[in-house]
Amino acid sequence: MDNYIVRIYRRDPRHPERLVGVVENVERESQQRFHTVHELLAILVESNAGRLRSSKGTERKTERKTG
Repeated sequence: MDNYIVRIYRRDPRHPERLVGVVENVERESQQRFHTVHELLAILVESNAGRLRSSKGTERKTERKTG
């Protein structure tokens, strides 16, 4: 499971999709800035996709050893 800290510094009441903030990945000790809700979602999906690729590669190696 990934752990994140999401800090939203500014929101536009007229345009709720406009946010300004930072996502911190606790395990990787990294930060990424975002300016819209779509950028925030892309950061979270991208990070999760990378983790899934890594775990699938590990499962395939294990299957080959036991199979």
